[in-house]
Amino acid sequence: MSRPPLPPFSLTTAVQKVRLAEDAWNSRDPVRVALAYTPDSRWRNRATFVTGRAQIEAFLAAKWVRERDYRLIKEIWAHGDDRIAVRFAYEWHDADGQWWRSYGNENWAFDTQGLMHTRHASINDVAITQQQRLFHWPREGSGRRPDDHPSLTDLGL
Repeated sequence: MSRPPLPPFSLTTAVQKVRLAEDAWNSRDPVRVALAYTPDSRWRNRATFVTGRAQIEAFLAAKWVRERDYRLIKEIWAHGDDRIAVRFAYEWHDADGQWWRSYGNENWAFDTQGLMHTRHASINDVAITQQQRLFHWPREGSGRRPDDHPSLTDLGL
């Protein structure tokens, strides 16, 4: 199975890869997201270590139960032939209604088929009020951020 765009990445294809990842994560579909990773993919997500698609799916399913009304924006930071670094922010609220903005960086490494085999994510959470939210697009359908919605840079994040 291949997952274009494939390495080696140009700036254009790396930006495409980042947007495809953002779109998948905004779907909040653990199976869809997991298919972008190798069957033995290794993750570090904060202080949690995950290996393989089944663990990725379980991790994401639990994440999206806890992180409600999740909306994510990713932005390329740097790229190499088979690696991409991104920065991101996402907004969500917990079961008590407290809103959060989570900021982070990810380092990705890909196999020749365009599947991610390694993901390292560092993330920090900041409590925000509902009035401080910046990510306002409909959750219906795919949950995809509209093309005309501001980027992280545009939002000053």
